[in-house]
Amino acid sequence: MSAAVKYTLGRIGLFVGVLAALWFVEMSMFLRLMLALISSAALSFVLLRGWRDEMAGEMAEASDRRRAEKERLRSALAGDDRSEPAEQRREE
Repeated sequence: MSAAVKYTLGRIGLFVGVLAALWFVEMSMFLRLMLALISSAALSFVLLRGWRDEMAGEMAEASDRRRAEKERLRSALAGDDRSEPAEQRREE
C-alpha cells in the first residue's frame, strides 16, 4: 500500500475516532465537526509523523524521476544522443 494511501486513511480514521469520542458531548453538530477536524489535525501531526515522512519521500523520488525523464527527453529532442545522466554532462 502506498504511503499516501496509508496517511490519508490514517487522517480519516483519526477524524472519525475523535468525532466518535465527541458524539456524546452535548454541543451543536457544527461545533462537534469543527472540534473533531482541528483535534484530528493536531493528533495526526504527532501520531502519523512516520507515514507523513514516508509519503514525502515517495513524492520526492517521483519528482526526481520525472525531472530526470524530462531532461532525457529534452536532450533527445535536441539531438543529443548521449545517454549520460545530466549531472555528468554539466561537469564537462
